[in-house]
Amino acid sequence: MTASDWRKALKQFKRKPVIRDKFIKHNKPKDRTTGIATKKCEKCGRFGAMINKYGLNLCRHCFREIAEELGFKKYS
Repeated sequence: MTASDWRKALKQFKRKPVIRDKFIKHNKPKDRTTGIATKKCEKCGRFGAMINKYGLNLCRHCFREIAEELGFKKYS
């Protein structure tokens, strides 16, 4: 089971809270503490190429789109 589809099984446990809680306990992916997947872009959700300086928390793609609105200047 991948990390993206463990939530799909929760629909089966709507009326069974005890079984649902046990399922979540054993099948939920662990929160990341290290590595590339710890930080995500706040706009699009990408993992790599993050710009965290000044509290931006954006990937480089999203930063290029809104850089001028934030007050940064583009040089050639």
